[in-house]
Amino acid sequence: MASRVLGLVREQLIAYLVGAGPIADAFFMANRIPNLFRRLFGEGAFNAAFVPSFAAILEKDGKAAAQGFAEQAAAVLFFWLVTLTILAEIFMPQVISALLAGYTADAEKFALTVTLARITFPYMPLICVAALLSGVLNSLHRFAAAAAAPVLYNVVSIACMLLLVGHVPTASHALAWGVSVSGVVQLALLLWAVRRAGMRLALPRPHLSPEMRLLFRRMAPGLLGAGVAQFSQLVDAFIISFLPTSTASVLNYADRVNQLPLGVIGVAVGTALLPTLSRQAQAGDTAGAHASLNRAIEYALILTVPATLGLVFAAVPIIGVLFQHGAFDAADTASTARALAVYAAGLPAFVLVKVLTPGFFARGDTATPVRVAIFAVVLNVALNIALMGPLQYLGPAAASSGAAWANVAALAILLRGRGLMAIDATLRRRLPRMVLAALVMAGAVAGIEHLLPGTGSFAQRALALAALIAGGLAAYGVAGEVLGAFRIRDLLRARRA
Repeated sequence: MASRVLGLVREQLIAYLVGAGPIADAFFMANRIPNLFRRLFGEGAFNAAFVPSFAAILEKDGKAAAQGFAEQAAAVLFFWLVTLTILAEIFMPQVISALLAGYTADAEKFALTVTLARITFPYMPLICVAALLSGVLNSLHRFAAAAAAPVLYNVVSIACMLLLVGHVPTASHALAWGVSVSGVVQLALLLWAVRRAGMRLALPRPHLSPEMRLLFRRMAPGLLGAGVAQFSQLVDAFIISFLPTSTASVLNYADRVNQLPLGVIGVAVGTALLPTLSRQAQAGDTAGAHASLNRAIEYALILTVPATLGLVFAAVPIIGVLFQHGAFDAADTASTARALAVYAAGLPAFVLVKVLTPGFFARGDTATPVRVAIFAVVLNVALNIALMGPLQYLGPAAASSGAAWANVAALAILLRGRGLMAIDATLRRRLPRMVLAALVMAGAVAGIEHLLPGTGSFAQRALALAALIAGGLAAYGVAGEVLGAFRIRDLLRARRA
């Protein structure tokens, strides 16, 4: 939560300093490139392969053997990533020309993007090694430092913006330096934490030992799945580079707001559901597993459906209060609000993907969700290409939402076809009532918004937004109770249980 709050503050400061124009576009697109490789090599696939191997060696052969394995992995990883970084720094103009071909038409914007990408790219090897150290700490049951590292990313980025603006050519340069400096700080924190945990890791000469070959073989399936997802991100970036100026920054700000309910609701429900479904699957309790999945869908949608309509109907005041300061003007607010509404249309789907996927994982089936995700990625690419003309900057957001709904449909059909999901009478009865209650809330939000002033000082607009949210929540709660979409008393009882 601290990381998300500070992340929002960071985005607000970016909006204040650079708004939603070409300078912001250059930074957001430049920052995508090291993050693409970070997601490939530093998260997901690597941790999924490294942590079980490290934990098994720690349990079987002791701390010294586990430390040696971690040092070998760090040395090989760091060697290859530093090599990749050197090549990227040398050939960055060619990389940007290939990935963001649309920017080559604007020499000034292209040159700025190349410069910023060169500044941010060293973040990639630093944070990938930091991910390895986080895996070591988690295996040693030390969680605080690894959890705090993302907070430092935002703290350092904010500090660099505040301290460097005025001393570098543009505010985007300050942003870029904040990214790489945060990588150094995060790595230093995790090295310190690993030493405190009793492991003084060194970097030996890289060597592809049998253990390393096994580690990278185990990474291969995850890299394939992550690679498909990152290919979709590359296509998004390529298409965005041909769209009007401000597209990259407008979509970034809108997606940041949309990600908040997704991260809080979807990840939380999916995380809580997986162990429950796993126990029920192991015990052969099919009816219990069906009931758990139904209640997870119900609880997720109780929160997500009103959040979706709230983001759609109150997009302008939300974006205005969060970002309309300094360089971010009313026109930027209007554009970002439209993008937020389109992203929000896919919010229930994004959350339901997190809820339905454990239905496969609980039974040891990790392949099916990956195949479905690949289908969704291909569809997302096709929709991006089809919609970039008629919808312009809203095309990527619409493609993302459409692909998410297709992902949900495919997962649900496969679960039902295998007898792993059966919608019960309670969910069938409550779902339409839930939607109706949310529509009542949307009407209340629209009515309250019409009565409240749309302009004024920040304090006035913030108070108006607070009144809007409070009125919407009250309307949804009352309508839900009256219509039988849910019982607040039952929800509170379930939370206490």
